[in-house]
Amino acid sequence: MDYDKMKSVIEGLLFLSGDEGLDARQIGEIIELPEETVVDLLEDLKADFRRSGRGIQIVEVARAYQLTTLPEHIEYFEKLATSPGQSTLSQAALETLAIIAYKQPITRSDIEEIRGVKCEKALYTLQSKQLIREVGRAEGIGRPILYGTTKEFLEHFGLRQLQDLPEPPVNLNIDEIRQEATALFDKAGADTSDKSQE
Repeated sequence: MDYDKMKSVIEGLLFLSGDEGLDARQIGEIIELPEETVVDLLEDLKADFRRSGRGIQIVEVARAYQLTTLPEHIEYFEKLATSPGQSTLSQAALETLAIIAYKQPITRSDIEEIRGVKCEKALYTLQSKQLIREVGRAEGIGRPILYGTTKEFLEHFGLRQLQDLPEPPVNLNIDEIRQEATALFDKAGADTSDKSQE
């Protein structure tokens, strides 16, 4: 068996799994190796990362292995997240932002129900860019956080008030969300390029 190749495959799997991570059993099923062998390969991979001074590491959280950045580099990541030039938003972030803009105040679980996928990373991105904020707590079990847009959101998209948003579709579905998100993003891009030429 080519152990280097298997470690490379595991690294790719962890990258693709994102925040969810994978446990050793899941990895073993995918690469068709015993769980114990997978754990050994993961430990080797962790050591490889440390030895080569990589900017990422493998951590185990609740039995799931994840790729994460190094905590000692946090100041640089915070600068990137808050940099004015870092204005590009992923499709997932744009869709999440469109849902919040039209449905606020809204909880994470309600956003995920509309999108059909988890949105924790998108929410973090939007909060770090100060486009959304916590606006309160919903009633019910656990009193989940309610999210809403910010003054920076209005400025970013050239809106005077939320009422200036285009009329939302009657039944907001994921395809319509994507269209609204793209329209908002295109408008913001045009506004930004206009300002850059002034």
